[in-house]
Amino acid sequence: MTTTEGARASGTAAAVATPFAIELVAVTKRYGSVTALSSIDLEIEPGEFVVLLGPSGCGKSTILKVIAGLEDATEGEIYINGELANYRRPKERDVAMVFQNYALYPHMTVETNLGFPLKMRGSRKEDVAREVASVASLLELTDQLKKLPEQLSGGQRQRVALGRAIIRRPVAFLMDEPLSNLDALLRVQMRSELLKIHRRVGRTTVYVTHDQVEAMTMADRIVVLRTGLVQQVGTTSDVYSKPANTFVATFVGSPQMNLFAGRIEGAVDARKFVSPAVSLPLDRSFSAHPADAPVTLGIRPEDIELGPADQATVAGTVELVENIGAEDFISVSLGELTCMVRTAVHGAAREGERIQLRFPPHVVHLFDEAGQRVERQAQESRSAPGPFPDLSEPKEV
Repeated sequence: MTTTEGARASGTAAAVATPFAIELVAVTKRYGSVTALSSIDLEIEPGEFVVLLGPSGCGKSTILKVIAGLEDATEGEIYINGELANYRRPKERDVAMVFQNYALYPHMTVETNLGFPLKMRGSRKEDVAREVASVASLLELTDQLKKLPEQLSGGQRQRVALGRAIIRRPVAFLMDEPLSNLDALLRVQMRSELLKIHRRVGRTTVYVTHDQVEAMTMADRIVVLRTGLVQQVGTTSDVYSKPANTFVATFVGSPQMNLFAGRIEGAVDARKFVSPAVSLPLDRSFSAHPADAPVTLGIRPEDIELGPADQATVAGTVELVENIGAEDFISVSLGELTCMVRTAVHGAAREGERIQLRFPPHVVHLFDEAGQRVERQAQESRSAPGPFPDLSEPKEV
């Protein structure tokens, strides 16, 4: 039995040699008859930047509150730095929360706001002053120390809120949509600043957002949630390139993945996907999936090629062309369905014209009748794409 297993078996808060910074074991949270979290298992390494991503009401903020002790778990165990935290008060858990509304004391200067956590801890004045000066320098707030929060910009207030968390030197930062109150340009700037600060400070960070761009550009790993259930945990590349199910496939990506419901037909060495809108041959990596089985075919908008006609080509009518700067988004009607194409070739299509779309077999995804990913049998040759461009503000689901 390992040290960790022994600690859990005895229910004690025994430290382990190399603990996870945060670990959730079968954590469930209910509010009356409503289950907000359902048996969540999550392991977060020291120094890792983990993003909880999902639509409103999926349980993201509830996970933060359970970790912080602001809400009690109905079932399951929470470990912080290898120690059982379920029965510890919030101030005893050694985590620091950063909220979207900043939560600064309006009557205190920046200097006093930053030093307040150390003052409450009983630190000496000279130690508080030294730490405040260090954190203010890190966050470029040195010339703002004598100002009140109302005299600061939104970005400066957020830095003060972050600084008040940093100065405590906690095991982990818990950030609940900290950039949601900022305008689009400032959000982009603050994302970069947060990442720089994270790399310099090196503290574990759990970051909540419904903004997929924030998740893709900031996370070491993403936890995709839906209705209190974990849908997928993985790197940005894995979540984007190998979505675990149709929900992840459509929630992550802008524009979202195109999905077509159909069936697999044909012999093992000549499998085809057949649907009213799209029919095309499948490569041999899907040969193990049974024939005549209902499936959903998915393809990213950037993976669709425009012509020339061949056996993998689908004909459609251009409904709309959106020029968004570096690329065009093309909406193509395929009968009753619409297919989105993303291309860097401007003027490749005009509204109202018929065009040919090619779905390269090696980049299509398949999902079974339950919406779960069908894994390819052979190694995929396609290299995983990086995060998609920050082209527009994503819409909340």
